[in-house]
Amino acid sequence: MRKDILNMSQKELVRLHVIKKAIEKAITQKAASEQVGLSERQVRRHVKKLKEFGDEGILHGGRGRKSWKKISEDERSKIMKIYKKRYWDFGPTLATEKLEEERGIEISRETLRKWLIAEGLRPKQRKRKKHRQKRERKRHFGDMVQIDGSHHDWLESRGPRLVIMGYIDDATSKVHGEFYEYEGTVPAIDSLDKYIRRNGIPGSVYVDKHSTYKSQDRDRWRAISFGEECLSQFERACKEIGITVIHANSPQAKGRVERLFLTLQDRLVKELRLAGAKTLEDANKVLKVYLRKHNQKFSVEALSKIDMHRKAKGIKMSKALCIKTKRRVRNDFTIAHNRSLYQIKAYTPDIDVEVRETIKGRMEIWDKRKSLKYKKIASHNRIKTLTENRTLLSC
Repeated sequence: MRKDILNMSQKELVRLHVIKKAIEKAITQKAASEQVGLSERQVRRHVKKLKEFGDEGILHGGRGRKSWKKISEDERSKIMKIYKKRYWDFGPTLATEKLEEERGIEISRETLRKWLIAEGLRPKQRKRKKHRQKRERKRHFGDMVQIDGSHHDWLESRGPRLVIMGYIDDATSKVHGEFYEYEGTVPAIDSLDKYIRRNGIPGSVYVDKHSTYKSQDRDRWRAISFGEECLSQFERACKEIGITVIHANSPQAKGRVERLFLTLQDRLVKELRLAGAKTLEDANKVLKVYLRKHNQKFSVEALSKIDMHRKAKGIKMSKALCIKTKRRVRNDFTIAHNRSLYQIKAYTPDIDVEVRETIKGRMEIWDKRKSLKYKKIASHNRIKTLTENRTLLSC
């Protein structure tokens, strides 16, 4: 008898005992099938094997043999060589996707994970989870969009450090994004403009308390001096087009967009590397292609099929999505703005005017009724800004 019989499991030993009783006619094959949890047909097959091979006939035919699905050592060495050369810092999931996409090699992510752990290329990680109250997703696409900026070395020193302005819908996890040189008011408003052009106006946006999205105490005195509500430029733009701004009290509160950035800092960085992106323009081209695939793979169906995005009918978007600053007209019909003097050519009875700077850099001066003609005054004198004046008054 084979040595394998010594390694029988308790289940196999019980099965052997019961089927022997059936062979000896002590019990019927039907009773034996009920005791071991097999069909009568399977019991008959085991009876036949025991009569032909003896006790080892109860063992599975594949015992001690290599699986036909097992990857050969040569194939394993080939895959690991490719991984170390091209995908050396990819996670198992992304690496298996790229191996199939670029090399036509199909391999289980868990198999690759075990290989990487065995060679010390990936540590075993056990994350300790904190208990938090789960917030249910919104019901409709467009009910709420989470927005944030992610600072990261996206180009891995091949080019400038960039910031991605990321948008993720709370109901569907559909992602919109754009690369910029920095996170600030202009990128925030410009990215919002592009989101609206593509999807429509969302009901609300969920943002943190970064100075780009929420007015700070230092801005309060300016609003008071002009009798206005204290809002950041982003808050003011959202208010004018009817978007509710919700400020999160912690990063965990807007966890969906935070987790998105963890995914992008892993997967998107590799895509940028494989594409050889070196500039802001290159990065945005790769991002556009990547997000199409990302949304196909990771987005989910909303609880309701109704799209709650509004069309921008009756709203002049260029008027709302710009930088607006109040300036006081001097007796000689000049205003100070951005350390420069501007001469207003047309008469205005208003004491205060509004300077509008578009996303593309165009500047306009408005009173309550119309746009005013102006010209920039060439001056070597240093113009004190309102911030400087405030500093002088506080001295």
